Amino acid sequence: MLISQIIDDAGKISVVARSGSEAYIVQGAKSVYALVLEAIDQGKTLADCIASYQLGSAVDVEALAADGRFTLPIQHPDPAHMHLTGTGLTHLGSASTRAAMHAEGESEKIELTDSMKMFRMGVEDGRPEAGAIGVQPEWFYKGNGTMAVAPGQPLTSPGFADDGSEEPEMAGIYVIGKDGTPFRVGFALSNEFSDHIMERVNYLYLAHSKLRPASFGPEILVGDLPQNVEGTSRIMRDGKELWQKPFLSGEANMSHTLANLEHHHFKYTQFCQPGDLHVHMFGTATLSFGDGIRTQAGDVFEISAPGFGVPLVNTLAELPQDDRAVTVSKL
Repeated sequence: MLISQIIDDAGKISVVARSGSEAYIVQGAKSVYALVLEAIDQGKTLADCIASYQLGSAVDVEALAADGRFTLPIQHPDPAHMHLTGTGLTHLGSASTRAAMHAEGESEKIELTDSMKMFRMGVEDGRPEAGAIGVQPEWFYKGNGTMAVAPGQPLTSPGFADDGSEEPEMAGIYVIGKDGTPFRVGFALSNEFSDHIMERVNYLYLAHSKLRPASFGPEILVGDLPQNVEGTSRIMRDGKELWQKPFLSGEANMSHTLANLEHHHFKYTQFCQPGDLHVHMFGTATLSFGDGIRTQAGDVFEISAPGFGVPLVNTLAELPQDDRAVTVSKL
């Protein structure tokens, strides 16, 4: 099952559920977030919870995407209680991509050494037996719900940025129950938009480079992540394809298990606060930046994968450069 949220003719959110090519409005559902809370409270699966509702009119998801009617597939009523986070160097091939990305940097030796060390740690101890704890991955924070960009909307690079380019990834969607238990809603396509030129200066700038918006959706796959995900990432410029490359995900292509990545995120009590929503991006080994592509305003990012619904599409926007220092007011 795939679930999503659209803006209806009255300007309100409607929940859409679909199986295969058939998609319908879930009558009476206030939002996907509300459905998830209901399922948790009633001890049901999300699929069973949705099945208890009547389905309304059929919708054409391709037409909805073309009309820009999709919004984020899940949102928290308070953006401060929505967390965008992720892990890196989790996929087979991640280290070589990172090394290529830093090939022109003065800190190449430091970056390559530390990146390869982290990657090898994952290969050696990132896939523990069920119930065991493996090595922790590289982890980063992107922001709260104010940084979540709906499908079809622009990913905006700030004026102080050196670059803004795509990272095609799988994102896990989670909601925390009343007792602090994380519940996985499902998985969605995501664009973990980052500043790779800034990161290349020094690996300690990675934290800065990740404080950028991100997009995910338009649909959430309810259920398990396939072992092998074969997707496509591409960039369009002026209506023509500038770059395209396949990307792989799923545990068959990863140096960590999902359970290990989830453990090392939710082991922190601050990420187990009742009602909070988490969008956790699991990394990639495919970057246009690693192939020498330099993005520019107006470029269109498109990320797709069979089984995950309509492609995730966002346009790159850039704010004007602003060299003014931030002034903090005194109280």
